[in-house]
Amino acid sequence: MQAMLALLRTFSWQDLRHHPWRSAAAVAAVMLGVALAFAVHVINASALDEFSQAVRAVNGQPDLELRAMQGSLPEALYERLATDPQVARASPLLELSAVAQAATTAGAKDQSLRTPIRVLGADALLLPTMAPALVPRPWDSADRFALFAPATVFLNTAALQVLGLSAAAPAPSSPLPRLTLQVGLQQALTVQVAGTVTAGGAPLAVMDIGAAQDLFGRAGALTRIDLQLQPGTDRTAWETTLRAQPGWPANLVLAQPGDATQRISNLSRAYRVNLTVLALVALFTGAFLVFSVLALSVAQRGPQFALLAVLGATPRQRLALVLAESAALGLLGSVLGIALGTALAATALQLLGGDLGGGYFAGVRPALQWSAPAALVYGALGVAAALAGGWWPARAAQTLPPAQTLKGLGAAASQADKGTVGIVLIATGALLTSAPPVFGIPLAAYVAIALLLVGGIALLPWGMARLLAWLQPLAARHALPRLALERARRMRGSAAIAVGGVVASLSLAVALTVMVSSFRGSVTQWLDAVLPSPLYVRSALSAGGTGGGEAALLPAGFAEAVGQLPGLDRVQPLRASPLQLSPTLPALTVLSRPLGDEPAQTLPLVGEALPVPPGRTGVYISEAVVDLYGLRPGMEWPALSKAFSPQALENHASTAIFYIAGIWRDYARQTGAVVMDRAVWLRLTGDARTSDLALWPSEGADLSALQQSIRALAATQAGRQPSTVAGATTGDSEALVEFSSAATIRERSLRIFDRSFAVTYWLQAVAIGIGLFGVAASFSAQVLARRKEFGLLAHLGLTRRQILTVVAGEGAAWTAVGAAAGVLLGLAVSVVLVHVVNPQSFHWTMDLAVPGWRLLALCAAVVVSGTVTAWLAGRAAAGRDAVMAVKEDW
Repeated sequence: MQAMLALLRTFSWQDLRHHPWRSAAAVAAVMLGVALAFAVHVINASALDEFSQAVRAVNGQPDLELRAMQGSLPEALYERLATDPQVARASPLLELSAVAQAATTAGAKDQSLRTPIRVLGADALLLPTMAPALVPRPWDSADRFALFAPATVFLNTAALQVLGLSAAAPAPSSPLPRLTLQVGLQQALTVQVAGTVTAGGAPLAVMDIGAAQDLFGRAGALTRIDLQLQPGTDRTAWETTLRAQPGWPANLVLAQPGDATQRISNLSRAYRVNLTVLALVALFTGAFLVFSVLALSVAQRGPQFALLAVLGATPRQRLALVLAESAALGLLGSVLGIALGTALAATALQLLGGDLGGGYFAGVRPALQWSAPAALVYGALGVAAALAGGWWPARAAQTLPPAQTLKGLGAAASQADKGTVGIVLIATGALLTSAPPVFGIPLAAYVAIALLLVGGIALLPWGMARLLAWLQPLAARHALPRLALERARRMRGSAAIAVGGVVASLSLAVALTVMVSSFRGSVTQWLDAVLPSPLYVRSALSAGGTGGGEAALLPAGFAEAVGQLPGLDRVQPLRASPLQLSPTLPALTVLSRPLGDEPAQTLPLVGEALPVPPGRTGVYISEAVVDLYGLRPGMEWPALSKAFSPQALENHASTAIFYIAGIWRDYARQTGAVVMDRAVWLRLTGDARTSDLALWPSEGADLSALQQSIRALAATQAGRQPSTVAGATTGDSEALVEFSSAATIRERSLRIFDRSFAVTYWLQAVAIGIGLFGVAASFSAQVLARRKEFGLLAHLGLTRRQILTVVAGEGAAWTAVGAAAGVLLGLAVSVVLVHVVNPQSFHWTMDLAVPGWRLLALCAAVVVSGTVTAWLAGRAAAGRDAVMAVKEDW
């Protein structure tokens, strides 16, 4: 060990001092890969922790939560549960989404403080034991009975901040702050702020449940009932007994408080893993940069390693020395990467919040959660990558022939390779592509991609041997091509190493390019199918992310009223509503729209639609529902029938038997969606509110006048004078509805898509750059080792130009071979990404699209760069020093 440390301090340190930038490039590559992967982990861990804390604060500490699969709960259930002998406490709650605006003392609304807010109606007397973070804390200037006062709310810190209100109690002589709450197109409701709550998370307003029911017109309706059971109660047995009671509604879900956090964790897991794997691409290519740097270093120090061997250094000691150098590079890069990743995560959390583009943690502003075990894991990955990159140069140092190296004759000829290892790796990778995901993560597919890459690179020497054997008769009559061919045939292992970096980086770039192109093409086709009308209208409360849920629904009768306006040929209403079928799975989205007799004309179906048997109600499920619920076309869906069963005996709606008539492609809802005809939805729920309206204006109609008429109609529905919105335009904060053309929605969607995948283009550039650097380092290493060979050729009569032609020809040939192999390997990896990774991760499929011209341009750039690189490397080695180097053997 002491001898190894001494060699590191002298032998290795001297080389580092003479070539600091070369080692710095390897350290930077490892640092970048570790930083990106660790930053993604820290951001997601911080966001998930913040979400969990917010859920615990709002949900409190119940044993169970009772919710309806869709719609609301009848208030009669609360009395039934509160009197159950096994229930210690039952807390009724009413949750609503609204858009809040702070109001001045004069009553004028401040448009700059418009924000979505969650309104929670609760029994204040039960909150101290059920949900302490929701207990209202009245200000001193508020009435002592403000807890139960009508139109009175208590805000958390997030709501106070976003509305521009002070958390400090107002002076006794000052009036309490006031807010206006907007739900749909209803008349804006004015409430007073009487205090605060300690719950964290997104903006929240708490008020008395009776006051909330009266204020929003929800008398007799509840969203959920929190239950605390008596000590010693068998939860499973009690649930079974409860469901067996006569008249107990079938469409209720009993969930544990932690299920919400688990659902969001499971939902975002695939996205987080894919981001991490994408970030590790930089680390993977960084391993090749470490390989290139150490290969060049070992080639330059070949005589020194040979001298160490003569002086007694064993092959194992030479191997250990180079591995120690690579471990040192990896350790330094990992330490810097952890520091950079922490800084990147802190900056991203400060500027962007906890969302990385998947929409799972939108609006969350978490604190940084740094984990030492995670830092050790990602640091170890960096060191492992560096060791993997340094293994081949270390083997070269171990196996170099001392006498031949001291004479400057280079390495020995390559041994024959039958390609068995590469074929086995590729075959194993192909078999793994059929393996199912593990906990929703395509682990086998990731391993298959790694095996395909490694197996393809391992096949390079065998493939080159076959190629050279085929080319040998063609070059037999030409001196320079034959010279290059014979050199490559005898040293094909070295040539394979030289282009290995190009194959690895180009294959990753090709795979990502094909995957992104396929995804974008499929999304474009999907948008064309789901946006059939030229114009769409929805509530302005859902525009730009200012609101959602019930706050953004258009009222019943609005679609019919719009259809009566002049200038319209057709109006199609669309309703999107959440549906919670299972406490452990994320909520589905039920889409109701007129389907007509030919659903294939209105939905992007995958396959043919099945005829619906008599007595059955046809529905169409997205691909995510197929994977999450194990359903197939032709099956009945009893769980969906249960969700739409009547909740009370006085509800005379009939239960439908749902039949899965087809599968459709949906890129908007990863949690799954089911489409039913609007007439079925109205018959089962009686809820005629809508989310969007699709409009087909008449030919020659004045679109501005049509939009103004719809705005005036919306103003009338909201109890406003139409003149108050006379000059409103799309995006105006006073507008109650927003208009978007199909072209605008399509352009905005594709712009979001391109922005989301911008990181892949950057990673492709990094991968190609590292691959070309590897080619430069590898060719430089080989050229330096061949200086005496070039000198001998000069003595035999070859000019410097001819030698450079040989070297440049070798570079062009090997880069072309590497480009061809990289494209083939990349196409194979892209097939796995498109047809295995994406369906297993996000539960949607896409059509494979190969952008031929883009791949051709990419290959041409790589071949030209490799040729120029080889020519520059040969130019430095084929000078007078090469001629004089031959004298060392005389």
